[in-house]
Amino acid sequence: MVIKDRYSLEEVASILSRSKETLRRWDRAEKLSAHRDPMSNYRYYTLDQLQQFEEFQNMPKNKTLDQRISLPKADNQYSVLELFAGAGGLAIGMEKAGLKCLALNEIDKYAVKTLQANRPEWNVIPGDIRDISFKEYKDRVDVVTGGFPCQAFSYAGKRFGFDDARGTLFYEFARTVQETNPKICIGENVKGLLNHDSGRTLKTMIAILDEIGYRVIDPKVLRAIFYNVPQKRERLILVGVRKDIDIDFNYPVASKKVFTLRDALKAGALFETDVPHSAGTKYPASKKDVLDLVPPGGYWRDLPLDIQKQYMQKSFYLGGGKTGMARRISWDEPSLTLTCSPAQKQTERCHPDHTRPFTVREYARIQTFPDDWEFQGPVSAQYKQIGNAVPVNLAAAIGAQLLNS
Repeated sequence: MVIKDRYSLEEVASILSRSKETLRRWDRAEKLSAHRDPMSNYRYYTLDQLQQFEEFQNMPKNKTLDQRISLPKADNQYSVLELFAGAGGLAIGMEKAGLKCLALNEIDKYAVKTLQANRPEWNVIPGDIRDISFKEYKDRVDVVTGGFPCQAFSYAGKRFGFDDARGTLFYEFARTVQETNPKICIGENVKGLLNHDSGRTLKTMIAILDEIGYRVIDPKVLRAIFYNVPQKRERLILVGVRKDIDIDFNYPVASKKVFTLRDALKAGALFETDVPHSAGTKYPASKKDVLDLVPPGGYWRDLPLDIQKQYMQKSFYLGGGKTGMARRISWDEPSLTLTCSPAQKQTERCHPDHTRPFTVREYARIQTFPDDWEFQGPVSAQYKQIGNAVPVNLAAAIGAQLLNS
């Protein structure tokens, strides 16, 4: 794909993670005025006028875009200890990049079974991280990774230090880093951590990592759609480099190729075959009747007014777009961020052709898990594991950047 000088409404909406209706509103307000193709009357935007957005800045012209991540050969022995490992999205990505998983810790019994079933050679340590010492791995691992849950700290009378973090799972992450002394530690979390508790939570985390000997690279939100993931998922990445190590870590360069749901579920650049059949949940009859009326790419505002009010209830009169409600994904856009339960209200992710949630394997494809990665437990537990995961290709891009640092 060659970098273009003009972009369609759909392409700009995907790259900016905005709805097409938002772009149309910007057009009417002359905030971002679209051009009209004289032949088709379709809206389009020029690259020059899109330079005001970070996503379009410094875009190289007339160069081929890679559709796959360029990864080093997997013959090195960089080792990783992963905490809060879940179903293995981050671990598979690191493995794909060429790093070796020395050990993984996870508390969820079904996720543990998933890891053990797919990688019998991995040292999976089940149980609560608060009950586990990792001192045996001191100076044996190069990287410690973990998607610790976001928890507020108590600040009254505190100095924002390591000991003050006790009782939080970030403390356990930092404790493990201190016990094992890796060259690099990588934490990942939801975008909301940036502003959690008015930003104090993240500042405290950075201060704690500094206290235990790690220089923290400016945290950055990585948007999965720019790393070969057909999903509008955003993850905050926090990287700490041991202060005695001379490593200049830079976040992976974003690709401007945006993959869509079609790329996820059909044979093509991302996968060699169409998505395999698998189990999946269903909508209740009342919800199916409503979603039957929503076109691909549409949501609750595409319903008749009386059904809008009935379906949305009090939310109909509140502000905000609520574009995830009664949402049917189109083939030609990335999926919205997957959740742990695909049929719950307010986060519907309906298949473009069939009025049903995505199946387990469709969910996995959207998270770029390989088709041979089998999830264990009941269907609800499988959805939860996939919905909580770091997209494999995003993890691979981070891992590849580690090896290039």
